[in-house]
Parts: sequence; C-alpha cells; structure tokens
Amino acid sequence: MDAHDLVLNWRGDVLENSHIVHAAIVDSENNLLYSLGDPSRLTLARLAAKPFQALAILETGAAEKFGFDEADVALISGSHNCEDKHITRVTAMLKKANVTEQDMNCGGHPALSTVINTKWLKADFTPTAIYSNCSAKHVGMLAAAQTLGVGTENYHDPSHSVQLKIKQVHEELANLKPQEIRWVIDGCNAPSPALPLRNLALMFAKLAYAADQNEESFTASASETFMRDQARIYHAMAMHPEMIAGDSRFCTDLMRLFSGALVGKLGAEGCYGIGIRDCEATRRLGATGGLGIAVKIEDGNIDILYVALMEILTRLDIGTEESREELKMSYCTMPKNTMGVVTGHTSCKMELKRCS
Repeated sequence: MDAHDLVLNWRGDVLENSHIVHAAIVDSENNLLYSLGDPSRLTLARLAAKPFQALAILETGAAEKFGFDEADVALISGSHNCEDKHITRVTAMLKKANVTEQDMNCGGHPALSTVINTKWLKADFTPTAIYSNCSAKHVGMLAAAQTLGVGTENYHDPSHSVQLKIKQVHEELANLKPQEIRWVIDGCNAPSPALPLRNLALMFAKLAYAADQNEESFTASASETFMRDQARIYHAMAMHPEMIAGDSRFCTDLMRLFSGALVGKLGAEGCYGIGIRDCEATRRLGATGGLGIAVKIEDGNIDILYVALMEILTRLDIGTEESREELKMSYCTMPKNTMGVVTGHTSCKMELKRCS
C-alpha cells in the first residue's frame, strides 16, 4: 500500500482501513497540473455526468421550447433528495413537456435523504419514477426527443437520437474520440460514460471557463452557442445548489459556501467532479482559464471521498479556510460509537504531484 495515495481510517491507534485515492487537476486548456494515484484511470462518471447530459438537452433547444427555467436546468443537472420542492418542480416540468410519469423509463428507489427515506418507510410509501433522483433528467430527455422530432419511446436506449447527442457532447468536451469513451447502463436505466479521470476533470474545467465568458460577446455560431449553454449549466447549478442535491448534502453545501466560485457534482461509487472559475488561487496553481478536479476513491466509499476532496481543496488553497472548515465539520467528522464517544479519526497519506 506504500506505493499508493491513501486516506487512512483509524480506530483508536489501530489502522482499520486504507482507501486508495486517484485525482486529476486539469485546466480548461487540458494541462494536467496536479495528480494523485492514476490520473488517467478509466472511471465511471455515473451521476457526475449529469451536468453534461443536461448540456446536451440544452443543445437540442428543449429548454426554450418547453420553457424550462434556471432552477429546472439545475434540477436536470442534479441528483435530488425528493424533497417537496424537488417533486413539485419535476411534476411541473412533466406538464411543461406535455408528458406523463408513465412516459419515464426510470424507476423509483429509496430517497438519497435519510430524513425523507425514514418518512417513506413509516408511511409504507413506494416511490415511483418521479421520485428517482434522476427524474428531472429523464423529463429533460423526453423534452429533447420531442424537440429533435423523434419518438419519445425508448429515449433511454443507447442508439436513440437523444443519447447520441449526449455522446457527442461528452466527446467534444472531454476531447476524446468515440472509441475512447465507454458507455454502460446506469442505475436510472440511461447510459453513463466511463472515461479517463483527467478528461472528466477537463469537462468540469471547461464549464467553469465558459462561466467567465461575456455572454454579450456570444454569436449565433454553433461553437458560441455551445459555450453559452455550458455557461448556462454552470450558472444554473451555482444559483440553485438546492436543486443539485438538497438539505444536508455535500454538493449543495459546497456550492452555497463557495458562492458561485465553483460547481460540484457527486457520482456514485466514490467519484466527484468540481469546476472552479478563474481566480487568484487557480492562477497561482498555474491554471489557464477554468480549473477542473476529478476524484475517484478506488473502493467507492463516499464518506472517504469527502475527506479526500477537502484535503485536496485545502492543499490547493481553494476557497477560504472558514468555508473549508465548515464543510469538514459537517462531512469529515470523527466516528462515534452508540454512546457518543469518539472512537477514531482519518488521516491522509498523499503526495499531490505537480505535473506541469
């Protein structure tokens, strides 16, 4: 294990678990600046791909056609808690898109919020498609299918025009050829990409770069429209972090505390992507334009992922010490037993390597 970058989990003074960390820190010009572990590890983005699936939906013109506002766009990009504000908005989006819950090819599942899920269990409630954390994305895909003038049936199929558009967007943003991205079926029944970690970081860096461009300078060219839609995704996420996740969720709290300076999106099984706008801190790191961070915990542990993320942000000196400490207090706390006694701690054995 000595050869790896690790988060160590201790109980007392005994090492209980070691968690391998991979990370890539890339600027929007595709310069790999720092890394942990293998920055080119083929990584399933899972839910971290949602902002880019949402971008493809915007590219079809579906948001304008069906009147999706910025909070709707954020919800399409997010993995919501199933709070009332989320379900109310998804229901309204279904009406805007002239489709019904029966048209959605995703299923219900336990809520990502412990509070919500406990309520459901007490009420013996069985969630349906609208209660999927991906429900807004599926409504967006249905809207995109109609905008493209193709059938909505099997819109989730990898060969459907909507999914082909999503693949095209990923290839362009990630600067990869079609054969360099592998696609698998995700938990919500739609395709999800696997790509090198550094290319996932590049995608988030490009979102952040687009957010800094002057919208008044955008023209009607395809490339400028693509840049404008990237900026719209970034700003929607930053302005409506409550739609990306919800109460007591890392994504929402991260974006609230950083006040528009960055956006972040969790992926299942220990994957995370962050896009940071150009600032003194990113320039000091050698970044040109936006900065992207992509992290993967080898064993998929989400709690350890947050520890690693906060260690990386601290070492890169992104944000204020106060904002980082607040996040650490909420998501990197010491484990306690049933009597409230602290039983252990985590530590990091990482060498954040300078690459260029």
